Amino acid sequence: MLTAFPSRSKKETKMKFRLLLASLLGTSNGGSIGMDGALTTADVPAKFLEDVYFVNQVPIMALQVDTRISYALYVPEAQYNPDPSKNPTPAKLPLLVYVHGTGRNIASMYTDLAAFANSTSCAVLAPLFPAGMDGPNDIDSYKELSSEKLRSDLGLLSVLDQVAYRWPGLETEKVFMMGFSGGGQFAHRFLYLYPERLSAISIGSPGRPTFLDDTQDWPLGIADVQDVFNKKVDTGLIGDVTIQFVVGSKDAELHGDEDFWQWKNDTLGSGGLPPMNVTRLESIQQLRESFTDAGIESQFEIVDGVAHDEMGVRKTVFGFLQPEIQKGR
Repeated sequence: MLTAFPSRSKKETKMKFRLLLASLLGTSNGGSIGMDGALTTADVPAKFLEDVYFVNQVPIMALQVDTRISYALYVPEAQYNPDPSKNPTPAKLPLLVYVHGTGRNIASMYTDLAAFANSTSCAVLAPLFPAGMDGPNDIDSYKELSSEKLRSDLGLLSVLDQVAYRWPGLETEKVFMMGFSGGGQFAHRFLYLYPERLSAISIGSPGRPTFLDDTQDWPLGIADVQDVFNKKVDTGLIGDVTIQFVVGSKDAELHGDEDFWQWKNDTLGSGGLPPMNVTRLESIQQLRESFTDAGIESQFEIVDGVAHDEMGVRKTVFGFLQPEIQKGR
């Protein structure tokens, strides 16, 4: 049922629905990134931005160049400049990228991450990499960044391109990132390949990390990164990023016992990520040591009394990210 808008003229109401239709079907030019015909916030009168779902909670969007991938976005309306080319004030909003874990739960986008965006003056982006992209039994491929059918690193870069086109008031060239568990795995591997795209990063409790070890191949180490990604790991650029490692003091249980990993190997094969043979509390300390050995400074937070619980470390993560995001505001 359609609802009347008594405070608006018939012309404004007609424009509202025309803009909503245009936002869903697209009307401008961005063909090189799959956005041919896409409406941007610069095309929409500011008073209609919420009506076309371009500010506050944005509907989950498909990545146009690979519709297997989608993303959620929160843009605080009161702090967003829809067209910086016409009015440079306020400056572009910083963008925080939240990388989900194995369970693909992005519910925080509608609760504490949205509240954090409002209080910090930033936008939050959550790319969504569905399970099954590399086959019906796949749940881990996005964490490795490169697999037979998926380059999740390029997927995120394409998401950032799409967001940059449609939301010109967001700063997408250099972003902030947070990830816990499987998200922490993606996050630190993305840091290795694209440190120039990151201002600060929180790496939370990655169970099976990639060490800065040039004697082992990816995803255990970085010996063959040039062959896999056609890129080099630049520890100097990584050192320019402000880095937090975070884990709970009770995050000391293995995911699956020896029988589970043997069954998994027999059933699905031994490719991809290795079995987890040390706790996350141990592995993150080893990961941080590999950074230190490479001359890369980082912060290390062990949150007392917390097990493998993303929300249990969230306050510590926000406490790290908020001042970093606000530095340039």
